[in-house]
Amino acid sequence: MIEFREARHSDLDDMVEVQNAIHRAGLRASPVDAVFVTERYLDPEHSLSCTVADRGGVVVGFQSLKRAWEGNPYGVETGWGIIGTHIHPDAARRGIGRGLFDRSLAAARAAGLAHIDATIGADNSAALAYYAAMGFAPYRDGDGAVPHRFDL
Repeated sequence: MIEFREARHSDLDDMVEVQNAIHRAGLRASPVDAVFVTERYLDPEHSLSCTVADRGGVVVGFQSLKRAWEGNPYGVETGWGIIGTHIHPDAARRGIGRGLFDRSLAAARAAGLAHIDATIGADNSAALAYYAAMGFAPYRDGDGAVPHRFDL
């Protein structure tokens, strides 16, 4: 059984492991550490939500939603949403991504967002398929990535 809830600092080690498992599977360019995950997902200034998928007390995936800020590294227009999805490869294809997106979509609506960007590596076929299934569509050129957008 999967429980979806907001991320907590006590989830840090599991969140690091999720991203490093993705790296070991060849789907992420580099490993991460606790500092990276804390700064990027647990304490970000522009966060709207960070939802985890908890299976029996272990985080097997998470999704963050931030409001784009001036000069963000993705080139996303200020005020849009920026979403990122991270699911442990052992937990993939079990509906976790859809459950995470349901919660992020509710947070986006509550924040009054009009668009959400998902910038996806051009070689990440699983992520490209996931975001397409959620209703995202490519909308501009990216440098080694395919920026997708979801209109609310």
